[in-house]
Amino acid sequence: MGLVEWWKLRWDSWGLRVVILISLGLQILLIFLAPLRKRVSTARITVPIWGAYLLADYMAIFAVGLISYSQGCVTSGPYADPTLLAFWAPFLLLHLGGPDTITAFALEDNELWLRHFLGLGVQFWAVGYAFIESFPNHKLWIPTVLMLLAGLIKYSERTRALYLASSRVFQDSLLEDPNPGPNYAKFMDEYTSKNNAKLPTLIKIISEPSKSNKTTTEAEKGLSDLEVVQTAHKFYLTFRGLIAELIFSSAQRNESRDYFLKRTARDAFQIVEVELNFFYDILYTKAKVMQSKCLGYPPRAISFILTCAALVIFYLIERKKFDKFDIIVTYTLLVGAIALDLIALFMILYSDWTAVSLTDLERPNWFIKKLPNWFLKKLQCLLNVERTRWLGWFFPEKMMQIVRPRWSESLSQYNLINYCLHPRMEWWERIIDYFGLTILLDRTKYGNTEDFTSHLRDFIFEELKMKSELADDFETAKEIFSARGDWILQDEGHINLLDWISKVEFDESLIVWHIATDLCYYTNHSKDEDNDTKLNRELSKVFSDYLLYLLILQSPMLSPIAGIGKIRFRDTCAEAKKFFRGRQILEEDISFQKFFTSSKCFSCCFRKFSCCFSKCYFKGKKERDKNLQKACERILEVNTDVPPVTVKGDRSKSVLFDACRLVKELKELESNKQIWMIISKVWVELMSYAAGHCRVDTHAAHLSKGGQLLTLVWLLMAHLGLGDQFQIREGNARAKLIVSK
Repeated sequence: MGLVEWWKLRWDSWGLRVVILISLGLQILLIFLAPLRKRVSTARITVPIWGAYLLADYMAIFAVGLISYSQGCVTSGPYADPTLLAFWAPFLLLHLGGPDTITAFALEDNELWLRHFLGLGVQFWAVGYAFIESFPNHKLWIPTVLMLLAGLIKYSERTRALYLASSRVFQDSLLEDPNPGPNYAKFMDEYTSKNNAKLPTLIKIISEPSKSNKTTTEAEKGLSDLEVVQTAHKFYLTFRGLIAELIFSSAQRNESRDYFLKRTARDAFQIVEVELNFFYDILYTKAKVMQSKCLGYPPRAISFILTCAALVIFYLIERKKFDKFDIIVTYTLLVGAIALDLIALFMILYSDWTAVSLTDLERPNWFIKKLPNWFLKKLQCLLNVERTRWLGWFFPEKMMQIVRPRWSESLSQYNLINYCLHPRMEWWERIIDYFGLTILLDRTKYGNTEDFTSHLRDFIFEELKMKSELADDFETAKEIFSARGDWILQDEGHINLLDWISKVEFDESLIVWHIATDLCYYTNHSKDEDNDTKLNRELSKVFSDYLLYLLILQSPMLSPIAGIGKIRFRDTCAEAKKFFRGRQILEEDISFQKFFTSSKCFSCCFRKFSCCFSKCYFKGKKERDKNLQKACERILEVNTDVPPVTVKGDRSKSVLFDACRLVKELKELESNKQIWMIISKVWVELMSYAAGHCRVDTHAAHLSKGGQLLTLVWLLMAHLGLGDQFQIREGNARAKLIVSK
């Protein structure tokens, strides 16, 4: 027997079984890993989920094809029982239905719901063909029919979830019933008739009373976990129209604004985080299907009962003629299907949706209405609706950093000067650019992440809150919304700095202030700085590197306002590298990689790796900071009395020495404290401008990639009434015709 024949025999015997078990394993992997992608933004999590998501469908479709092919062929051996193959086929429909935790990997998958609907029909026909081919000697036809119905329910759930999350359907679902308003024709006919009868008439406009805000509470009283979830769900029901780019009334704006102005930064950000989690569930999971009255829990209960009945019937049927391994595979499929349903049920019971349903006394779920009060109280105790510490019962403390957060709580960083100080060799640059790996390697080598600290959170909220308090009318709110640094400069009276904001494009302004922040960060500090100055200095650095990361490595987020940002960045980098080479800074650079590959470092690593790694890392970081400081000092040494555009013209878009001119203007301020206060506030305003002008679908797309601080700021601004999605004209008035005697 040749090698090819041997492999063919092994494949005929074991191929289908292996593919089916792999398909089940992928479902188990997805149900546990998929929720992590809204909390973790690293490739170590997203890449396995992406691979499992694609392979799950491919494996299931491939297995259905193998079963259909096997039913039409005459094969021999213990692994070719057509009855058992027909019984396995419906399980693949279950797998194609996917777990509750992921229906779409990317936002674009929702638009392909029609393709999945067609796939539902084709795969159901293929499974039905395998079932029909097994007659008339099909002893397992009853459990096969049961599993066929269960698989049809699960696959239909996924198709319906994709359909409801598609952009057009989602937008239509949020539209209210058409409102023609008062009968204008009848009103004018009556008005005309009164005039013709020469009766004195008067049209009086009566304003309807606005709804009082019942949600206002004192800011000093923090919200519990349950109150955060309830409040977030309340605002989600109102502001989910943001995803569909709808507008909101002035009453909705005022209610939200009044509430958030009374909250602390911690409560405000927690509410926004939970609200974005509701957005994520609607767009990327089966949450909307499961929350449906008739097409949610009842079909899921029927599917679970059918699977359990199939397990019992298979156990009772004579199984001696089947191979032992095939019986094990069958039990694995049955138990696996039941286990997946139980895990999904557990996740539903401990979800925020269930917490809201069990505790919302004003608008309880339709199913909760039918429960007696004593049972509802027992159920609340069982599910621990307060959920303050329930995660600690199931996860060790080391895993809480991944399980507890509702987004990645990190800010990716990217620094222009650091990038220019560590250039790649030209031939290597061409190779990685040819294969499209430049961005990936740039993130690895030149980028890092910073934690989203409470100082960052409080500073952002206080700045937005201050602006919201000033935005009592729509005109002021839109003016603040459109500001990108000029508002704070005008407010502080620094008119001379406005040219670096108002007279340049957004991308140019961002890169100029980014370089200027670095130049000040590494050259303009002293040991006598107070805590506020040190804090503003560090915050400015984090904001600066974060926004440059978005501009260069996450360009879709800033594409509406980025302009020629990448061209300007490349030209600036080219000039910086040329300048550093001319001043011989690159040759003096001792980066961490170069230091770590030295013989001395390797020798100590062999003796005591862990201790050496720590020492080398921090020494390398110290050397990098030293080189950055030296580079910034050399840049500031250049005489910039003549504007760079006068010398270079418009051939190069570089802004390296424009930033140097900005720094020299900043240093004319009264104190170092004032410099960093201005820089930090300008960065918050630049970030707010970027958040408000980022496309809505881009915000939604990043919900499945660990989330972005920019998205949290965008939603928080909407809640504080800073945006252009509110209608200006009031609509709560009506006309009344009065006839005088």
